[in-house]
Amino acid sequence: MAMPQNSTRENGFCFTQPLDFSCPSPRPGEAGRAFGAPLCAPTPAEEETPLQEGIKYVSAEGEELACGWGGFTPGCLQLCNTSKGVLFFLCVASFLQGMTVNGFINTVITSIERRFDLRSYQSGLIASSYDIAACACLTFVSYFGGNGHKPRWLGWGVLVMGLGSLLFALPHFTTGQYEARSAAQVGVCGGNQSLPCSQAASSLSSYRFVFMLGQFLHGVGATPLYTLGVTYLDENVKTNYSPVYIAVFYTAAILGPAAGYLVGGMFLNIYTEIGREIDIAPENTLWVGAWWIGFLGAGAASLLISIPILGYPQRLPGSQRYIVMRVSEAHQLKDGSHKKASDPDFGKTVKDLPRSVLLLLKNPTFIFLCLAGATEATLIAGMSTFGPKFLESQFSLSASEAATFFGYLVVPAGGGGTFLGGFLVNKFKLRCSGIIKLCLLCTVSSLLAIFIFFIHCPNMPMAGVTQMYDGSALPGGHLNLTAACNAQCGCLQETYSPVCGSDDIMYYSPCHAGCKRVSENLRNGRKVYHECSCVDRALLPGSGQAEAGKCTSSCAKKPLLLCFMFVVILFTFLSSIPALTATLRCVSDRQRSFALGIQWIVVRTLGGIPGPIAFGSMIDKSCLLWQDQCGEQGSCYVYQNSAMSRYTLVAGLVYKVLGTTFFIVACLLYKPPPPESSPGSSDVSENGTSDLQEHKPSLPAQGDI
Repeated sequence: MAMPQNSTRENGFCFTQPLDFSCPSPRPGEAGRAFGAPLCAPTPAEEETPLQEGIKYVSAEGEELACGWGGFTPGCLQLCNTSKGVLFFLCVASFLQGMTVNGFINTVITSIERRFDLRSYQSGLIASSYDIAACACLTFVSYFGGNGHKPRWLGWGVLVMGLGSLLFALPHFTTGQYEARSAAQVGVCGGNQSLPCSQAASSLSSYRFVFMLGQFLHGVGATPLYTLGVTYLDENVKTNYSPVYIAVFYTAAILGPAAGYLVGGMFLNIYTEIGREIDIAPENTLWVGAWWIGFLGAGAASLLISIPILGYPQRLPGSQRYIVMRVSEAHQLKDGSHKKASDPDFGKTVKDLPRSVLLLLKNPTFIFLCLAGATEATLIAGMSTFGPKFLESQFSLSASEAATFFGYLVVPAGGGGTFLGGFLVNKFKLRCSGIIKLCLLCTVSSLLAIFIFFIHCPNMPMAGVTQMYDGSALPGGHLNLTAACNAQCGCLQETYSPVCGSDDIMYYSPCHAGCKRVSENLRNGRKVYHECSCVDRALLPGSGQAEAGKCTSSCAKKPLLLCFMFVVILFTFLSSIPALTATLRCVSDRQRSFALGIQWIVVRTLGGIPGPIAFGSMIDKSCLLWQDQCGEQGSCYVYQNSAMSRYTLVAGLVYKVLGTTFFIVACLLYKPPPPESSPGSSDVSENGTSDLQEHKPSLPAQGDI
């Protein structure tokens, strides 16, 4: 074959088959040294020649590859017009998304319940609104965005996400000031007062619809990030580097929630009405922290980061040469219909949508990977939403302490597991079947560790709630807050302000402890109540005393429980990037964005949406003490730890066993391409992830060209 002339700007490679692509000028000696082949480009006649089941290289002539906005493309911006530049901005966006949706919201869920009189299933519905929005948008975004200008879809998505954060914080500014019943207002025996029911009963719970709308915008905005963002990275880097890039991207998404737990926990130590003096401490169950500050900051940051993302070109300069480095690992269908997706024109119109869906539904490996992801997502969504509440109840912590504690677990376990998963795939050069086996190993490991929920920390004893005032068991498990020691005090159940007696027993309020006098502890600033007739005086000479706030838990099982929770989180997240990589590899190249979209629909519909709602309902079942708002049930004050652990164990076992089963079936049904698949075969234009250097023998020798 005669040597065609070099005509354009990128690296080109000669094959014995006629190829349909433009071959720009190479850097001196770059491709020739790497592959032992001369540099060439097809002649115009060859560009029109149809493929003989080979590679199609789409012409890039006239395509704008500069970074900028419209005609404004300054040279300084081109320094960021690289795969690392894209990775940086997408990492910031995923960090903000994770910090907001999976960090701040989960951290402040208890405070929002308290501030707006919500029950756990209602707050679970708020959390699920994110996934409902994602499901509504995923098909449209992944199908048309996958064949469109991905950075523009990504940029507008991040902007919408920022608007959702600002809307989520809006109820703080549109409601009246939060009126907490302070220690002074609660009073002591004989002086307890309550707001009239007409004032106490409020319609604040209606604000859940504003929170749901904010979460809906979060879901709409984040939809492109984890479908188009992943495929944009995968298309613009060498295939053997792709798992590492995606792992870094997802690690940022995991570190976001961790930062959200830590920063959100700090904000909860600030009273929600900033500048207003209040005499209750953060440990008090009536305390509501400044839950809204994080959403304002994250919203503003999202609006700013959307600007550079909108400036990126449809593909990065130099990325097209990576197409020839792909070797297919797509699942082989018996009827050969998977080859339809190799046409570059496939998927560009609505009429191809049903065929695209059918091709994915006929891929059993893809289907069972989706189902396995859904089971994992159910646990992740449920535990990330109510994990802080679990720690708060088990270890008798304040909301801010529980959020900070949970953040310390998620940072090394979730972030480290996510990055380690991508590193292992790259380190051992795992093919698709090996990746699925790695996912199976991780799921089995976390399944074994989840048996730790057989143990739990006992509830701190609470007079009238977990035991009688004399220490005996409650008859029939019914509340009985009145005893002889406080019968003359006129205590009201509407006012909940727990105190810890000197006998290490909690009481519903200073009044219910029979306390008659109050002072302030100069050491920690907490209120101290004296002459408490219900507190056992044998432990303290003189009269019984009580201090405002919960009693401190001294659970001996705490280190063991935290250690195994760390293991469960680590192995759950360790399988996330390998499972995502397996999904990208088991489908055809042109279906990757759409496949991720369909997978996210399955994951969210079966996992992300029902997860928080199911866990919220489960946690409500373990409630011992409900808020009483003039006869109407409000949020839960006290949970039964043993029941909470038991329900968590059952849910964990069910979903982990299902996940293990789905990974086993996916591994057994996976059918890889025949070993002789090569860059000249019919499957090369489909998704593959091995570097070309592993398949040098399949390239034509220099003398054959």
